[in-house]
Amino acid sequence: MKQIFQSLKNGQTLVFDVPAPALKPGYLLIQTRQTLISAGTERMLVDFGRGNWIEKAKSHPDKVKQVIEKMKTDGFLATWEAIARKLEDPIPIGYCNVGVVVSSEVENTGSDTDFKVGDRVLSNGPHAEWVCVPKNLCAKIPKNVSDEEAVFAVLGSIGLQGLRLASPTLGESFVVIGLGMIGLLTAQLLKANGCRVLGVDLDSRKIEIAKNFGMETVDLSARVDLLGAASIFSKNLGVDGVLITASTQSNDPIQQAAKICRKRGRIVLIGVTGMELNRADFYEKELSFQVSCSYGPGRYDPIYEDKGTDYPFGLVRWTEQRNFQTVLQMLEEKKLNTAPLLTHRFPMSEAEKAYTLLADKKMFYLGMTLEYPKDSQRESVIELDPSLRRYSKQTSLITKPQATSVGKESRVVVGILGAGHYTGALLLPALANTKARLKTIVSQSGVGAAHLGKKFKFEKISTEPDSIFKDPEINAVIVATRHDSHAKYTLMALDSGKHLFVEKPLCLTEEELNSIREKHSKSGKSLMIGFNRRFAPQVQKIKTLLETEKDPRSVIVTVNAGVIPISHWTQNPAIGGGRIVGEACHFIDLIRYLCDSKIESISSVFMDSKSKDTATISLRFENGSLGTLHYFSNGPKSFPKERIEIFCGEKVLQLDNFRTLQGFGFPGFKKMNLWRQNKGHQEEMKSWVNSLLEGKTLIPFEEIEEVTRSLVVSK
Repeated sequence: MKQIFQSLKNGQTLVFDVPAPALKPGYLLIQTRQTLISAGTERMLVDFGRGNWIEKAKSHPDKVKQVIEKMKTDGFLATWEAIARKLEDPIPIGYCNVGVVVSSEVENTGSDTDFKVGDRVLSNGPHAEWVCVPKNLCAKIPKNVSDEEAVFAVLGSIGLQGLRLASPTLGESFVVIGLGMIGLLTAQLLKANGCRVLGVDLDSRKIEIAKNFGMETVDLSARVDLLGAASIFSKNLGVDGVLITASTQSNDPIQQAAKICRKRGRIVLIGVTGMELNRADFYEKELSFQVSCSYGPGRYDPIYEDKGTDYPFGLVRWTEQRNFQTVLQMLEEKKLNTAPLLTHRFPMSEAEKAYTLLADKKMFYLGMTLEYPKDSQRESVIELDPSLRRYSKQTSLITKPQATSVGKESRVVVGILGAGHYTGALLLPALANTKARLKTIVSQSGVGAAHLGKKFKFEKISTEPDSIFKDPEINAVIVATRHDSHAKYTLMALDSGKHLFVEKPLCLTEEELNSIREKHSKSGKSLMIGFNRRFAPQVQKIKTLLETEKDPRSVIVTVNAGVIPISHWTQNPAIGGGRIVGEACHFIDLIRYLCDSKIESISSVFMDSKSKDTATISLRFENGSLGTLHYFSNGPKSFPKERIEIFCGEKVLQLDNFRTLQGFGFPGFKKMNLWRQNKGHQEEMKSWVNSLLEGKTLIPFEEIEEVTRSLVVSK
């Protein structure tokens, strides 16, 4: 299928062939008929992409601060590469979609709002021929509302949510500043609510449309005094409220809104403006000011959107889905007129023309729709151009594998499950420098697979995991999906007779671990887990320095992990396993590797918090060594993120951020400093691929099981 992306690097609009998204529980699979280009939001992305580095930095000063902080801990090169990767990743765009339901994983309740195959629906799906959208971000379209009308309903709901925050009542006077699509829809909703409306804009053509809707207007391009016009409009009493739907960096809209409001007037920001407020204006009039959040309650709440759990009707009357339904009802009752807002129509095949027009500030446009072919084929697997395929070059083995043997492979043909940020930033750049043949990459939406598949020249991209498991050529699988799926895909790979590389953690429960152990013992296949830190050059140096030391070791690892919101998927015990199981396993493995002995006992103490991600874990090993992991989420970013200290035989080694290694008391060794941070990803991937070719195992399964069990049992 075709899908539209935007480049943040240069502002270019890209149309990619992407495998159709896989259907998920609680979602609808929709074949798109029309989408609407959101001129304000999407033009901002185009402008950002076309700007130079200085302009990009000015538009996101908060990001500049993050870059400086990252540079202090990770170094210039690592930071520069992270920025470049971020800008290279094209982003899917669009959020106003009308289409037909072709498949559903939604449980029906017997109500009129249930979805069924064949329903025409509005959703916030992107510009793509096929979309998979959660049910609470969809609404059925009434029969007498056309696709061209319905496609405006998402933008209408943005205005409606701002209107609800302003709480207008019959007969009140309101000003709408900014008469783009959202502004003109919002003004109509105010009129339908029984309010008098004054529309304000710099574009006389938009002013004319507002007049045709029966509004009073102020044309700022004609140098009309807004304060004077608003005073006349409100009969010298001040307006009851102002809805700001403009998109500008200027503070003028908010400052003007404060001046024209009556005492205790209401101001709601729906668009994007400067936010410098004059306290005196707000203080003397006791004005209220709110920023409206998108379509309404439920937006950005994963429980509402992804899980499909609706808010109780009696407690939250207006959710984002119910706002969608209300705007569609207004269209059905002909209280909203969208015809004057539609200025251009393009077939999806000519999308680039639409975005060229969008970037031309001299041209006039409002609503631009993209129309999609009705005969679009749903393909879950796409073969890429054979001329683009790259067979990875040969490299030397860096870290020697253990002596355990598995069957040798004459070649390594890889399939990858998961195409997220970690896969694109770390796994694939490392894998591309090995002997592996990159055949198939799978992601649920198809977007990540399409981008990374083309970037790293895979042979196929897909949204179907079976395209890997049923492919007889693929003999090695990398699992880089969310943590709760690791065990499932590990068992499927072992069942299909393939070698495995699983990003940490291996699994989340003891039952899963037992199943994996049993299946792995019968498979004769290699199972590797992504404990990359033990492969880092400085850790290898530490290992060499400790080879002659016979005394027990004390290893202290301090991880300044930083705060992650409790709502993040990694914090969810059922999905991410929590940060200790999901992330701290890295460091338990590292301690075990450096102590070079079996874990005899493990105990943990947690700080009293909801997230359970600030803890101290103590380990004792059979050879008498001790290990302590301090995994803290309550430290500052200015402190090193990862510090490793090893005490042994009156000697000490200290490693900070995998960049600076210092030795104390070691004859002939004082330091090993790197220009850039290196956590061992490149070395790990090279070693893994070569171990499959040589028929050897890098980490014995007993060690993987030991580390995993110590966490999943004690969590």
